[in-house]
Amino acid sequence: MKKVALTVAVLALGLAACQPNNAENNAANESAVENNAEYDTNVATNDASNAADNALDAAGNAIENAGNAVENAADAAGNTAD
Repeated sequence: MKKVALTVAVLALGLAACQPNNAENNAANESAVENNAEYDTNVATNDASNAADNALDAAGNAIENAGNAVENAADAAGNTAD
């Protein structure tokens, strides 16, 4: 009877040791949520930054194209005068 009681006690302790540690799981889940939120924030920031950079590049290109058009018009006028 003592062996049975001892076996049951050892099995109960073993099963108790196998139970998940909710505090560790909760901390891991919270870290995952925070990491995902940080990732989303970084993506949004990068997207906004890239959009601003692209808009500035496009504006610069438009100005350069306008300058080229003026230069071409001046050249055409000069050629016509010749």
